[in-house]
Amino acid sequence: MSLINTPIKPFATTAYRSGAFVDVSSDDFQGKWNIVFFYPADFTFVCPTELADLQGIYAELQSLGVEVYSVSRDSHFVHKAWHETSPEIGTLEFAMLGDVNGVITNNFDNARPDSGLADRSTYLIDPDGIIQYIETTPEGVGRNATELLRKVKAAQYVRNHPGEVCPAKWEEGEETLTPSFDLVGKI
Repeated sequence: MSLINTPIKPFATTAYRSGAFVDVSSDDFQGKWNIVFFYPADFTFVCPTELADLQGIYAELQSLGVEVYSVSRDSHFVHKAWHETSPEIGTLEFAMLGDVNGVITNNFDNARPDSGLADRSTYLIDPDGIIQYIETTPEGVGRNATELLRKVKAAQYVRNHPGEVCPAKWEEGEETLTPSFDLVGKI
């Protein structure tokens, strides 16, 4: 069953961020947009390219009122070690949540069966704590942060403009659609 339009479940964990261990919980998600960016494991191959790509748009996401949390089943200690040894991961400014017990991964129904790892998935959560977007890719396919940014902007636009929807490939500033009886069959 899809988690779209469902509230996130409560969790609390320790994360690594900017040289320190910090406490993070689902309570921190209230009142702002959030991205939860799951990846299978630290010290792997596709994962650091994705996380570095996400870091590349982090300042713009922040300007849109969006916080980013990356999550793997690794501990906050492992996140620290990876941050200190990988040139790509060493640039990350967003929190890397530890999830050794799998609570967060299971709360998002994102556990890979029989492996103990999280799937490569992205969740966009609105300021009310409701999941608005989910993307999951197979192990060998990395995600595109620029496309994620476009989808964040579309989700924020739709929230701020009730009755309007964003068509395929919509970019900020382009025309939207207003679904109505008169529009049926004309697209």
